[in-house]
Amino acid sequence: MTEKKVSPSYTAEFRARGVRLFREHRSDYSSDSAAYRAIASKLGCSSFSLRDWYRRAARDAGELSGPTSEEKARIKALERENRELRQANEILKKASAYFAPGGARPPVQAMIGFIDDHRDVFGVGPICRVLGIASSTFHAHKSVEHEPASASERAKRDVLDKAAIRRVFDASRCRYGARKIWHALRREGHDIARCTVERLMKAMGIQGVVRGKKVVTTNPDTAQPCPDDKVNREFAADFPNQLWVSDFTYVSSWQGMVYVAFVIDVFARKIVGWRVSTSMSTGFVLDALNQAICQRAPCEADKLIHHSDRGSQYLSIKYTERLAEAGIDTSVGSVGDSYDNALAESTIGLFKTEVINFIGPWKSVGQVEWETLKWIDWYNNERLHSAIGYVTPQEAEEAFYEALNADEKAA
Repeated sequence: MTEKKVSPSYTAEFRARGVRLFREHRSDYSSDSAAYRAIASKLGCSSFSLRDWYRRAARDAGELSGPTSEEKARIKALERENRELRQANEILKKASAYFAPGGARPPVQAMIGFIDDHRDVFGVGPICRVLGIASSTFHAHKSVEHEPASASERAKRDVLDKAAIRRVFDASRCRYGARKIWHALRREGHDIARCTVERLMKAMGIQGVVRGKKVVTTNPDTAQPCPDDKVNREFAADFPNQLWVSDFTYVSSWQGMVYVAFVIDVFARKIVGWRVSTSMSTGFVLDALNQAICQRAPCEADKLIHHSDRGSQYLSIKYTERLAEAGIDTSVGSVGDSYDNALAESTIGLFKTEVINFIGPWKSVGQVEWETLKWIDWYNNERLHSAIGYVTPQEAEEAFYEALNADEKAA
């Protein structure tokens, strides 16, 4: 095994996908740069590359006209300043009537009352800035006013624990159950028992997503010769780029059936390639493989094995030729047995539970693609995995390479 290598050039399909995602979701971000950074980090390329791809496409289409990014930002800043000035004038008008005319500074309690009466309209911060009072002063007064002196220590602790549970639960987009929330809080140094998390989640009326039944997606081609099963249900790897597994699933949308393919690195359960398509063709799964090869750059020294089921797409000549070209050995499970590709099935089960069944119904292939992109970014960089010690796939790989570098320095 050797160190990571620089990835080769991205395919035309991958570049076109990035440009399309930027066009469709530019409005979700405050500036072009923010959109470039956010979408590029999820795709696994640099923001500068995505920017160059978009500008090239825009020039080809004759779209480079209108105000520049700096002009848009300046207009936005002026509009924000205008809104703040209008809001300050409204606050002063109401405050002058509330406090009555006079040059003396109103008493703190009077200002606290005014803030409390108008906080839902203007917000605490803007009112405090206009009146010249620290927002901490207001919050300190309200805290003393509403502090339940008779509350038990457990009740006070539950209030804090509920806030922490809600924060982690919301950060997972309401996907985490008690077990994952408990592990996430323990990682943060929050001393709490799992039974307490379960009790408080029940009291709060929240629960994580529940996995459904497995759905068969690929059709095995029994007539076509295929490679041997080199995995034999042992889904374990000692280092990245040792074993990949691939599979795909389908999603029903208003525009028809949508298919989603994945390539997963077994070492840290990291998704290294994916593709959303309306066609269940060889090119569809080949695009996911090309992304994985492009971003991971495996070499012959890794002795990488690619494992899949006997779906006709994975046994096609184009797919097997691409694996051979990249120096990747092939492995195929037995007919009609999901256990022979259990790790890929498990990942797809999570995807169906945490995205498809949780967020749907689905209107278009673009919506499926965008939510898949966001989920994969969260899955790789934030989601805790029990199979790798309740860390994220990215953390697991980084820890491996840090240990490897430490060993090389020691040697």
